[in-house]
Amino acid sequence: MHGELVLIVEDEDKIAAILVEYLQAAGCRAHRLANGMDVLLWLKVNTPDLILLDRMLPGSDGLVLCREIRQHSAVPIIMITARIEEADRLAGFEQGVDDYICKPFSPKEVVARTTALLRRAQGAIKSAGDIRLVLDRDSYRAMANGHEVVLTAVEFELLSALMASPGRIFSRDEIMDRVYRDFRVVNDRTIDSHIKKLRRKLVQLHLAEDPVRSMYGLGYKFEL
Repeated sequence: MHGELVLIVEDEDKIAAILVEYLQAAGCRAHRLANGMDVLLWLKVNTPDLILLDRMLPGSDGLVLCREIRQHSAVPIIMITARIEEADRLAGFEQGVDDYICKPFSPKEVVARTTALLRRAQGAIKSAGDIRLVLDRDSYRAMANGHEVVLTAVEFELLSALMASPGRIFSRDEIMDRVYRDFRVVNDRTIDSHIKKLRRKLVQLHLAEDPVRSMYGLGYKFEL
């Protein structure tokens, strides 16, 4: 993994500490929240690549949180639970859970499942009507309706970040944090330049309209 941000929503300190330790060792950034009431507020200003969500939380139920998150985000969600009954798992999948891990668990298994789900998400198909836009991380290509274009690493990361939360407006600072994981210093004009070049390339995909929208005074969003 390469600096992906994983949100851990877990109220048990010992379990949370183990998850943070193993995920950071695997190359992820990890942020932990202990109360379900804090999750939606945190997500308003942060965009994780994946969420590890405990089923039973103080403040809010994990399934309720999952349903609320799915109203505005397609972020991958792995639910961690001690409830292994089939009915509970099916209820989770109906609310948008992508995978389940049952307690007690192996931290190595959590990392393996997280890695696998991140890989699938980073190459996920984004659809709108008859439009199918696919990102291939291995080749840094974007493909749509039989057309493809090769992107630079920065262009790919930029498009991937925007596509992870369709409709969400990203400020330039947020885009810089997502794209430049080595924390190099760049300015707004650099982001605008990359956006301009990315849009020029996306024209080659023959999309019905430009999916990267400018929001005056706010930033950019992805929308098809």
